[in-house]
Amino acid sequence: MTGFPTALPTSRVPDPRAAPSVRWGVIGTGWIAERFVGALLRNTGQQVVAIGSRDVARSREFAGRFGVSGAYGSYEELVAAPDVDVVYVATPHNAHRPCARLVLEAGKHVLVEKPIGLNAAEAQELADLADERGLFCMEALWSLFLPKFDVIRQLMADGVLGTIGTVLADMGEWFPGSHRILRADLAGGPLLDLGTYPVMFANWILGSDLSVTAIGQPHPAGVNGQVGALLADAAGHQAVVHSTLGGLTPTTATVAGTSASLFLDGPFYQPGTFTLVAADGSARLRYEEEAVAHEALHFQAAEVARCISEGRTQSAIRPLADSIATLRVIDEIRRQLGIVFAEER
Repeated sequence: MTGFPTALPTSRVPDPRAAPSVRWGVIGTGWIAERFVGALLRNTGQQVVAIGSRDVARSREFAGRFGVSGAYGSYEELVAAPDVDVVYVATPHNAHRPCARLVLEAGKHVLVEKPIGLNAAEAQELADLADERGLFCMEALWSLFLPKFDVIRQLMADGVLGTIGTVLADMGEWFPGSHRILRADLAGGPLLDLGTYPVMFANWILGSDLSVTAIGQPHPAGVNGQVGALLADAAGHQAVVHSTLGGLTPTTATVAGTSASLFLDGPFYQPGTFTLVAADGSARLRYEEEAVAHEALHFQAAEVARCISEGRTQSAIRPLADSIATLRVIDEIRRQLGIVFAEER
């Protein structure tokens, strides 16, 4: 494509309410599980039929708040429930792989909260098991299913930006001392919770095969506190990614090309706005989208339902190979910084 467009593309994301209804079970009753279930029930025709927790009282309380009929005191009971088609795994990071394995071994489809595993090997293990069982498996990297990201996807496919030379992506937040992200026994630190988004974005734009040069700073709690990395593809196109749990940062992203650049407002990984600007600054187009934050978690669930109903075992939007590629970059960052999780020792 040549020349700056006169208008932005229209999102092709289907209406989530039109997605075929499947029956969901949820493992975990924490912050992200609450937002996922609420968004699902308010914005789609999906059914949430079961909640699983190691604490049956928590499971019952959670289920009662959302009008869910099934409440189980073990994950094993939930995955064995005959009325569950697909399970969303919303546990702490170090439980993602074992819980996802449990789901797949029970013959159920699975959506695994990001990151899909602690490392690329865990992600590959789940991909192999899902393939062996003929079951759907996907990482819940919800950003890529948003209408905003589909518009960007079309701009990229149409070559509007020209040759992309630079990607910048950042995510930083402040956390109280009691937060699980500061716990070494739960694979804490910013990389898996926050850093997944900037690294995913760099992979999405530049591809999966990236060199890594990392720098980090420890946190007094015994986890990594801040990390930055320079990534590059074989042609030398670069991405600078950064994540910290020591303070609030702009959490923006930029893609700079020879014909145009994209500036994603913060938080870039959520619903919101971006600006497309011609390389010489002579023209710009603004994308506006209501900043509904995690209320948009339902878009990924609608994609899961469509895939399952069509007999697909992966989504083309976030195939497992892409999840593995992101974790390979994170693995290399950790290797350079000497970050080893308890489960890997």
